Parts: sequence; C-alpha cells; structure tokens
Amino acid sequence: MTSPQPTVPLKVGDKAPDFTLSAYKDGEKCQISLSDFHGRKNVVLAFYPKDDTPGCTREMCGFSEELQKFQALNAEILGISCDKMERHEKFAGKYSLKQALLADDNGKVGRDYGTVDDGKSTASRVLFLIDKDGTIRHVVTGMPDHEKLYDLLKTL
Repeated sequence: MTSPQPTVPLKVGDKAPDFTLSAYKDGEKCQISLSDFHGRKNVVLAFYPKDDTPGCTREMCGFSEELQKFQALNAEILGISCDKMERHEKFAGKYSLKQALLADDNGKVGRDYGTVDDGKSTASRVLFLIDKDGTIRHVVTGMPDHEKLYDLLKTL
C-alpha cells in the first residue's frame, strides 16, 4: 500500500486548468467555469481550507469588503474550498460575502492546482493570479496581503 503523495502547486507561467464548479454568488446557486473569464477578466483564485473557521473567515470577509477595489482592477475573486454547497450558502449568508464561493467538494480542482494532497479533504491556502489569457502570473501562499495583490494585479 502506498501512502498519499503531496501534490505540487502549479507555478508562474503554467496554463491554469479550466474547471466548472457549482458556486454560490449573490444569494444564488450557479455554475462557474474559469473559461467564463477568458479574454475578459483577470481571476484571483483563492483556495482556502474550510468555511467559517477563523482564518478563512478573515480572508473571505477581507475579499468581500474590498471587492470593489479588485473589480476596479478588472479582477474577479473566486473563493474555492472542498466544502459542499450547503456550507457555502450558510457561510456566505452569515457574513454577507459578495464574491463567489466555489464548491470543490471532491477536491479534484484542488488536486489539479496542487493545493489538495491525495487523501486529504481540505485545500492549502494558496492564491493564484490568473491573467485574461488563462496563464498563472503570480502564486501567493498563506494569508494574502491585499495591497500586494493590488500591486500584482496592476502588472497584468
């Protein structure tokens, strides 16, 4: 029997794998694909471990509070975790989150991006800045600094 293998996150210059996931945004369930933004917007794809935990709440509330600043830089914020849709609904409702929360409940997208290790049920906190052409331009691990993100987005 082999032990679970850690995955390796994608790196700057890699093409961001496309995906389609169920999401909760603006009080509604919907489907969101990365390709929805191709040629139109940059994407801040923010993997986080779990809804309604202290660090993840701080991170997602921060994005929600500053959403207009990100939108002014032509960036779409997509929060993504291995939580199920029902949990996203409760989390978004409790904190009035404005950005989309994507349900990667089987962890496949997280494994594709290298944020979910085999045998694990949560993603690591990793953020990918993806340009309009679908190329990863920056990778940020840990809790993001919004001022740094704004500066990075200005270079895309």
